[in-house]
Amino acid sequence: MRFIDLPEHGGPEVMQLAQGDKPVPAAGEVLIRVTAAGVNRPDIVQRMGYYPPPPGASPIMGLEVAGEVVALGDGVDRWQAGDSVCALANGGGYAEYVAVPADQCLPVPDGLSIVEAAALPETFFTVWSNVFDRAQLQAGEVFLVHGGSSGIGTTAIQLASNFGARVFATAGSAEKCAACEKLGAERAINYKSEDFVEIVREATDGRGVDVVLDMVGGDYIDRNIQTAAKDGRIVNIAYLQGASVQVNMLPVMLKRLTLTGSTLRPQPAEVKAAIAAALESKVWPLIAAGRIRPQIAATFPLESVADAHRLMESSGHIGKIVLTL
Repeated sequence: MRFIDLPEHGGPEVMQLAQGDKPVPAAGEVLIRVTAAGVNRPDIVQRMGYYPPPPGASPIMGLEVAGEVVALGDGVDRWQAGDSVCALANGGGYAEYVAVPADQCLPVPDGLSIVEAAALPETFFTVWSNVFDRAQLQAGEVFLVHGGSSGIGTTAIQLASNFGARVFATAGSAEKCAACEKLGAERAINYKSEDFVEIVREATDGRGVDVVLDMVGGDYIDRNIQTAAKDGRIVNIAYLQGASVQVNMLPVMLKRLTLTGSTLRPQPAEVKAAIAAALESKVWPLIAAGRIRPQIAATFPLESVADAHRLMESSGHIGKIVLTL
């Protein structure tokens, strides 16, 4: 099979198209012939050498795919050869074939193309597990997501608004803010010219937000604490501006805040299977009904993976970037 090799860590240019053996599905896995693979920020971090794959995972980049099941490992009874699926991979997605735990596969939702389906797993698993499982966002609560025009952000806006939350988002341009509001944000805040702390406080009559989803870190950590309502929950899933900061923790105590975070890739298989089951039950019907749709910013053929990574690093996109095979 063809796959993207990473012979060394560095910039986008270090990735190389290579030939290798197809993986063999282990017990409980399916082998997928990949039609499309999503590009995600963790891929960038892995390429740079700061996010090694967990033990037993493929060293090939790529955490989400869509395609056709072509072989079954022992003990797999739900899927059959020929089924169209999208899947959360533990690695190996930048390739023509990938072996994936069967419980991390989901059917391609009605009404979506296979390319659109490849943009679902990583962001939907991440948002569901952090916003709804970990932070317990409820209908009627106020939700703030930073990086609202990213793949995570566009997913979080749609999910939170469809489940009855008031949604605010930050983004870095008028075009990106307009996209966030079109997807369901009550107010998108241009972080380059506006102060999200002041705007959210004013919009909530001084109450603040119940749940914050943050991938920025840096000085946003203290500002999130300022923005949070009493009993608020702040979830970090990345620290693009740094994780080491000086923070006044007194408001955490006074407002009874919860500061938490997680990474998806190292979590046990049973946790990922539970997230997949929740998505299929609660979110897939909304996608099939047309109420939620992945936002595709651009597609690139597999051999142009370096250009896909450059676009992601530029932050010039709105939504997801997908490789096609």
